Amino acid sequence: MLKTMQKHGVTLAIFAAALTGLTALVNSLTKSTIDEQAASQQKALFDQVIPASFYDNELQKSCFIVQDPQLGKGEHRVYIARKGDKAVGAVLEATAPDGYSGAIQLLVGADFSGTILGTRVTAHHETPGLGDKIELRLSDWILSFAGKVIHGENDPAFAVKKDGGEFDQFTGATITPRAVVNAVKRAGIFAGTLPAQINNLPACEE
Repeated sequence: MLKTMQKHGVTLAIFAAALTGLTALVNSLTKSTIDEQAASQQKALFDQVIPASFYDNELQKSCFIVQDPQLGKGEHRVYIARKGDKAVGAVLEATAPDGYSGAIQLLVGADFSGTILGTRVTAHHETPGLGDKIELRLSDWILSFAGKVIHGENDPAFAVKKDGGEFDQFTGATITPRAVVNAVKRAGIFAGTLPAQINNLPACEE
């Protein structure tokens, strides 16, 4: 009986070791492909918020970590766009903390003079059929940010129409678009501060 149990134990150990080795091998073989697909998807999203003609550097390799309340709580990634040796704008991760059903994650493209180049929502929990119109697949509302200029923190136009601004709100849902508009405005204003601090920002980890 003892010898039988020992035999089974050894067999199980060998099987476990072989399975672990196989898993490691598969992971090693597929990791580069997965990384390439993720990078490709990220690049496609970047292309939606900042024109490819606007910069000529490898945007994904020009990544920095920032921690500023204007972008929301916690750390956010900022990608600096350059034309030649000159920094001309940025793609910023931002959070609207005051959505109707929680935080809304955004990607905002902006130059350093207050012009929003593009915006996309990357994650949210807003109500289907109401607040989810911030998604491009459901509405073209998010496209209304492209080309808009922020004239300072107190710019009355950069708000939803219910608050006296120029951005539409949704029927039966004002909280969601208001949260996005305000977050984009804060991100655009923060972008204007980047030229003075780029050299002091920590780079993203590989």
